[in-house]
Amino acid sequence: MLEGESGVGKELVARQIHDLSRRRLGPFVAINCAALVETLLEAELFGIEDRIATGVRGRRGKFEHADGGTLFLDEVSDLSLHAQAKLLRAIQDLAIERVGSVGTRRVDIRIIAATNRCLSEMVDRSLFRSDLFYRLSGVDIRVPALRERRTDVLELAAYFLERHRETHALRLSAAAADALASYDWPGNVRQLERLMERAVTLASGDVIELDDLPAAVRADYSAALGPSLQRNETLRAWGSRYARLILDRAAGNKREACRMLDISYHTLQAYLRYPVHDPVAAGDEPWQVEAGPDNVMVEQEPAACVAAGDA
Repeated sequence: MLEGESGVGKELVARQIHDLSRRRLGPFVAINCAALVETLLEAELFGIEDRIATGVRGRRGKFEHADGGTLFLDEVSDLSLHAQAKLLRAIQDLAIERVGSVGTRRVDIRIIAATNRCLSEMVDRSLFRSDLFYRLSGVDIRVPALRERRTDVLELAAYFLERHRETHALRLSAAAADALASYDWPGNVRQLERLMERAVTLASGDVIELDDLPAAVRADYSAALGPSLQRNETLRAWGSRYARLILDRAAGNKREACRMLDISYHTLQAYLRYPVHDPVAAGDEPWQVEAGPDNVMVEQEPAACVAAGDA
């Protein structure tokens, strides 16, 4: 059982399971359960005998097509209770009966089901059969949303752009990349893929700039940097503002904010004590840049701030 929001790539995970298994030489058959017509359900899944009705030709169903391989039931939560009962019988016995047939046929398949809804809650509300739920949920895998694996965003964006390189070779600007990484992606990987296709179609140059992204995508990035850009704030002033934003996200827990920022507690205290305004205009001591080991330029905090943090 694969669980995850719509667009996270559950079918890709299912194909990976198939490709890495001993059934990889067998077929991989995917069924969109949400698109199954109730009246044609049995014929689609189990097949139909020849000449069962005028003009009807016999054919195999999805279960037979997947024999020796993997059957992927996508969005299984969208099946009606009537359809669930028919599916349960086939899964229980691994045997199907074609429409119009008087005998059963054995099949050897692995079944992978996927859902974007919580099936256990649907069972509690009598919207999904408990016996089918326990039959399908032998091994549960949760596919995380894209916002929970932000390090994948830029790699996926580069992959999607590479697929269209022959049409229009593009790369992301630093600001556009930061905006993509900070966005929550309610549509997950599918939304990111469509956005990259949009960029390939609409971008006038060879670089995707921040303004080339939809307003919804750059909103969070602009909200975080906008005030600093409008006031022409120094890097240190922006750092103080950013530290406060992270502290708010950590619900005021300074230890958690330090972990998220990857800084010490004293450094966080120094950022928080720094007023969010132009330090030069206020007469504050600016940041100093000095040569560190191996001639690497490093930033040094003003002594007043360090002393206040250490205190």
